[in-house]
Amino acid sequence: MDKKKKATNGSLKQVEEVLKAFLGLEKDDAPFDELFQKIKLLYDSMKGIEKEELFKAIIVQLEVRKEEIEPFIDALLKCDQDDPKWPVLLAELRNRSYSPRIKLFRKVSRSPGGLKFLLDFRGDLLSVRRYSELNLDPLDLDIIFLFEMWFQEGFLYLEEITFDSAYTQIELIKNRDLVHPMASIEEMGQRIGRDRRCFALYHRLLPYEPIIFIEVALTEGLAKNISEVMPEAGGEKESRRVDTAIFYSINSTQNGLAGLGLGKILIGKVVDYIRKEDEKIKNFATLSPVPGFWNTYLKPLLEGRDETFILKHTGIISYFSKKAAEDILDRVGGGKYEPDQLNAALLNILSDEVWAQDEALKKDLKSPLVNIAYHYIANEKNPQNKPLNPVANFHIGNGATVSAKNVNFLANPSSRGLQESCGIMVNYIYTSSWLSQIRRSFRLFDRIEIKGLFTR
Repeated sequence: MDKKKKATNGSLKQVEEVLKAFLGLEKDDAPFDELFQKIKLLYDSMKGIEKEELFKAIIVQLEVRKEEIEPFIDALLKCDQDDPKWPVLLAELRNRSYSPRIKLFRKVSRSPGGLKFLLDFRGDLLSVRRYSELNLDPLDLDIIFLFEMWFQEGFLYLEEITFDSAYTQIELIKNRDLVHPMASIEEMGQRIGRDRRCFALYHRLLPYEPIIFIEVALTEGLAKNISEVMPEAGGEKESRRVDTAIFYSINSTQNGLAGLGLGKILIGKVVDYIRKEDEKIKNFATLSPVPGFWNTYLKPLLEGRDETFILKHTGIISYFSKKAAEDILDRVGGGKYEPDQLNAALLNILSDEVWAQDEALKKDLKSPLVNIAYHYIANEKNPQNKPLNPVANFHIGNGATVSAKNVNFLANPSSRGLQESCGIMVNYIYTSSWLSQIRRSFRLFDRIEIKGLFTR
């Protein structure tokens, strides 16, 4: 008990030190660089619970005080809107109510490493929000306000990663690909070869670290299997009738930029560039994994843990024909044609990757798994009423479309693919009208620089 109390007191002391340093930045004659380095050093050593306390303290301590704005509110309430004093009082209220957190974060951003610090700071804030009972929105909204200004199109540029790119750029992307991880730099080389593209979106203040990057395969028709697009899986077959661009790996390197729509900008610029580069390419789609489909959705359903889902464990059986269900039950020693027994049999079979090598089992499982996966993608929602699956949320939120025919059975039969999503992958389709919508949504879309000349 005493140790826990000491640790807590020590954590609170560290929070107080960081907060004191933040408050010190408010002074015009403050030793800014020294204070920022102190903040960074202390903050980097903090654990999650300590960061949660810091976020709370920043919200409470770095805030406009009631007494600072109350006289202006009272004056506005007594003033008619057509009175000449109205806009003057309103402007003064806006000035007085401007968040002091924003002022400090602006100062931090001007220091070398300041922008990167704020990106990581918001990334931690988003992580803490997942479990915290505190309302951290005031702090998050302040940071979003600044990021939406700093990460507008005028500060961004697109660059193609080629064999002529700096080795550090190629290596960084190789190390940051979490969708299809690479074991060697040679694999990265295969992804920028013939009929392959890799594009990265950069911010002018972070020229050595992409914000988000995308890997593209140029194919004949819609690729429905990972072997059609991944060089190390046997892809990159030469085609003389390339007509489709498949986005098979999209990775954000900055968690702090989540929700700002930069993925939409990246995809839009890449579509625009590829269309201009090769007018024969008319179709744009992804070949995407379905992370969480097995471990956080189907497996819990089969175990009866269905409280948070639209689909209930008793409904799984409805996706199977009676013959397919009986065949599956026979595989585990028989049983009655009823939900719980079928679910137990499916749990037994799908928990062992060997099922993906059994032709009869694959035939029985194909249609049910595809349709359950489509329900998961299209219908299951998170508390914000957005797609529960994060990849579906990203692409559907960006304007892509998807249907049951775009769900591909055993498209990735690797061990990781089976453990992640029973081998299922999805094509999210970006339609021809989508790019026009992007141009209307982002006013400076066409002014984003495409750095360098891409020649082949």
